[in-house]
Order: sequence, then structure tokens, then C-alpha cells
Amino acid sequence: MNILEYPFDGDYILKKSKSIRRELLSDTTQRADRRIAVLGGSTTHDYLRILELFLLNYGIKPSFYESEYAQYYQDAMFDPEELVSFAPELIYIHTGYRNILNLPSPGMSGEQTDALLNAEFDRFVSMWEHLADKYRCPIIQNNFEYPYYRVMGNYEAVDASGTVRFVNRLNERFAGYAAGHRSFYIHDINYLSASYGLDKWTDPAFWNMYKYMCSMQAIPGFAFSLSHICKAIWGYNKKAFALDLDNTLWGGIVGDDGPEGLEIGQETAIAETYTEFQEYLRKHKDIGVLLNVDSKNEEENAIAGLNHPSGVLRPDDFIEIRANWDPKDRNLTDIAASINITPDSFVFVDDNPAERMIVADRIPGAAVPDIGKPEEYIRNLDKNGYFEVIGLSEDDRKRNSMYKANAERAHAQNAYADYHEYLLSLDMSAVIAPFDPMYFGRISQLTGKSNQFNLTTLRCSESDVKRFSESDEYITLYGQLSDRFGDNGIVSLLIGRKDTDQGILHMDLWLMSCRVLKRDTEFAMLDAIIEKAADAGLNRIRGYYYPTAKNGMVREFYKTMGFALLDGCTEWPPERNDIPEGSTIWELDISKPRERRNTVIKVQNTASPKDN
Repeated sequence: MNILEYPFDGDYILKKSKSIRRELLSDTTQRADRRIAVLGGSTTHDYLRILELFLLNYGIKPSFYESEYAQYYQDAMFDPEELVSFAPELIYIHTGYRNILNLPSPGMSGEQTDALLNAEFDRFVSMWEHLADKYRCPIIQNNFEYPYYRVMGNYEAVDASGTVRFVNRLNERFAGYAAGHRSFYIHDINYLSASYGLDKWTDPAFWNMYKYMCSMQAIPGFAFSLSHICKAIWGYNKKAFALDLDNTLWGGIVGDDGPEGLEIGQETAIAETYTEFQEYLRKHKDIGVLLNVDSKNEEENAIAGLNHPSGVLRPDDFIEIRANWDPKDRNLTDIAASINITPDSFVFVDDNPAERMIVADRIPGAAVPDIGKPEEYIRNLDKNGYFEVIGLSEDDRKRNSMYKANAERAHAQNAYADYHEYLLSLDMSAVIAPFDPMYFGRISQLTGKSNQFNLTTLRCSESDVKRFSESDEYITLYGQLSDRFGDNGIVSLLIGRKDTDQGILHMDLWLMSCRVLKRDTEFAMLDAIIEKAADAGLNRIRGYYYPTAKNGMVREFYKTMGFALLDGCTEWPPERNDIPEGSTIWELDISKPRERRNTVIKVQNTASPKDN
């Protein structure tokens, strides 16, 4: 919904929230139900009213537990029955500067201030650790905005007892904790309040009357920012750019003006604007966002423009370059198919409103922002939080090179008439092994980001991954695939729950990265899980498929793997009480010897650390 994308009219959203909600819910698009516990240090109702709109727009249908006013600490530490029975899937702690209990007074010594800082930080840590241990779900914590007045003026940022310096130090402590604890995230209201304007953000009268952390007008921006973390945790981030060229990556039309006539570089103000935009996009490549070109152009001219000596982006920075005269929505769909992601995973960036309208109309779910004037491009993209980062792994940093290697594999495939021979030519090898502590963070990240090839869409925090790994009730496996073109990283995960009484291994999770589709990785993983299940004395493997808006591609997956449909079976896993319509149960008898399905991947290791 365009009115919920930046730049939006916050006052309109506040005024029309009920009608906007009705319109969103009238859309029959399937949404994921999510339970969010909000522990507030101030009044939270209107924040949640607006947060719900943004989450619905992302495909998430939230239900909220809302603590009583200023009862965040009590709810966090003393496990009220209502919160325990709510069983949150996400906990958000809504605190701000006014909730700091141990603020220094002017003139306090460094030692006294340090003691207050430690006491305040330890108070929050005690909450976080208790909540993490009790509920085993992600936690979002606000950091702190600055106070709206400075008794000592600029010296507040210098003196040990200054509140500005104290807030900076406390925020740094919070950041350090987040950096060392997966599934714990900081909502940076320090930046948010600065971006909005601290004088407009803080409304003392509004606090005194209603106990709202910030002004009413700031709430939509606040909720929008918070929604970015929520949708990133649950795998609703975008994955790729589809970028126009002329008057988008540079000023001018390369086919008319020639490369030498383009506005790019440092010679003029407009050239600097486009250069900064290219630099902004180039940084997205470093966090794993896939860059692609979707331009109406001759390919030769497009390549010449991208090779401009003053440009930042080069042809090698892009996974796919579609420069032709085909409709741009068709190009985008073709790019998506080529790199094995869905078209709605893209952010389409084009200065032409007519092209944007066509793509928005023909590719539902794709982000098609109104980027405005060149000097507004960065702000309008950045504020929308399409690629919100909640953790940065080595695989994220290598993602573009992985997809580049995939393009080389696709090119190599053209040389083979026989697909099996092509797979053998890749010289693939895999490590298939139980979850390893070294990869707990990456495994958790994959469960949050993988939506297409994900049979049950189970989301796991790092503590969940650790619990599954250490429990004798579960069999866990990860698959890491390499070939002659490079290392694909961890590409598949399995979690099986043992039922020794019935001899069944219940597949609570089976997911795979779409970048290794049709490479027989699923067969290698099946062979490995059969071996592990048989070693555990089990004779059947039972698989579950829960349909979502994005995983239709694996609807018949278990059938292709040799499983039989248990038509009419209603023995769903006991912890699942939200069985979607169209869910299916499948079963494979492994009591008799069977041939291995994998014939093309050399598996290096399936040993468990517990077995050694």
C-alpha cells in the first residue's frame, strides 16, 4: 500500500488508521500470524495501532500482549500468567530516556558515574537474560534518545556526569551486548529522534498528560522503523535491486549523449549526486544485496555507460544486466527466474513514473518506490528499510560472488546435452553434519530468511538452534556445498524430532537455499537423514508441509522424494496449533535397505561430534 511507504503522510495515517486497517484486512493475501509481547516503560497503545498497519502491509498479521503502563520490568522479571500463556514469538521492550533510573547529577565524579552506568546496564541485562531463557524468542530493545534539555550545555557531552555523555556510554553498552548476542536487536531511537528532530520528537506536555515517549506526530516514523526489524527477523526483507540506468544511475541518456556526455563524477553538482547514489548502491552489494540492471537500452550502450571512468559501479558488480527493449516487468521476471528468487523479492528503481506504474501493477509484492528527484534517491530508498540488517555473516558478504558463480554454472550447463553429465562436471562436494556451534548464528539466520524452499517455515533463534543441537530428542543436519566454481556456504538445514515409541522421525524443519536448486542437494540430505534415523532405531520419516504465500514451489516436494501422502492423517506436531488450510503430511518407510538417491555429490563428512 503506497500510503504506508516512505515518504508517507504521518498525520493521515494517524487519522485514518481504522480505515487503512480495514482495507489491508480486506485483501485476501495470506499473512503470517505472529505474537508480539510489548513491555512498555510508557504508554504504548498508539504505537501498536500504527505498527500493526506496517506489519500487515509486509504480510505479517500481529497479535499483541501489551503490559500495563510502566510495568516493563515487572513483566520481564516475574512471568505474569497472561504473558506466559501468550507464548510470544517476539518481545519488544519499549523504553526511553525517561525510563533510565540511575542518571548522574551534575558534578558527580567519574567513579560515581561509572557505578550508576553499571547499575543501569545490569538492570537491563537481567531482564534480557531472564526473557531469553524463559521465552526463547527474539528480543528488540530501544536504545535511548538524548534529553531535550542540557543543564551544562555543550559540556554535557564532555563531563563524566553529563547526561548526553551518559546516554552515549549506555547506548554503547547496549550495542556491545547486541553484537555479542544473536536474536537480540537494538531499535536505534537515538538515530531516529535525531533524524526526526529532537525538539519535535520530545513533547513534555504530551508526556505529562498521556505518558507517551515521543510526540504523537513522531509515532508513525517510530512504528515504521520498528516494523523494519520485525519483518527482517521473520524473513520479509527484499533481496535484490532491479535498476534503471539513464537518469537513475547517471544523468543523461547514454544512447543519445554517449558515455562522455553523462553526468557522473565530480565535475558538477548533479554529477556528484549520481556518484553518491552509485556509492550508496555499491555498499548494498557489501551486505549481500543483489544488484541487477533492468533498462531499455542497447546492451552495448549500457555496458559503455557502466564503464564510464568516473562511475562507481562496473558491469561486474551486477548479477544480471538486462538492457534491451523488452517491457521492464518482463525483464524483472526473467532476472528473478535466472537467479532463483521470486519477483516480489526485488526493489525496482526507475526515475520514470510510467515504468514504475507498470511494474507495480504487473508484479505484486515487488517494491516500487517513488524515488523523487536525484538528490532524494538515497533518502527515499533508505528510509523504507527494504534490506534491514539484523546480522552480517560471511555468507552475506559473499552472496554476490556466489550468485555470480551461479551465472557461470548456468553458462556451463549450455555445453552439456545431458543434465546428469553437467552435474557431474561441477565436481560437487558437500559437508553434511550435525549443527556445529561455529554455525549457530548462520543457521538461525537461514531459518529467518528462507521462505520459498521451507516446508514448515520454522523460525529459530540462536538459543533454539543450540537447544536442538544439544538435545538427544533431535537429529540436526546442515549441508554445505562446494563445486569447481566456488563455495556456496551452508545451503540446507534439517531438524528431525525422534518419536522412539512409534519409530518415527518427525521433520520439524527442512529448508534449502534456492541458489542450489536442481543440484541434487536435497537427495544428499535425504540420504544423510535416513542414515541418522536408522542409526537411532527409527523406521519411518514423517514430513510436514505448511503452505505459505511463498513456499508453493515445495508443495509436492515430499512426493518427489519418494514419500507417500498420509491422506486424512491429523496427527500434527503437538506444538503446532495453527495448521494452515492445505497442509499435508507425508511418510517414508526406511525399514528396508534402499539405494542412495545422491549420485553426483561427494559427501565428505556426516559424523556427529557426539559420535567421536
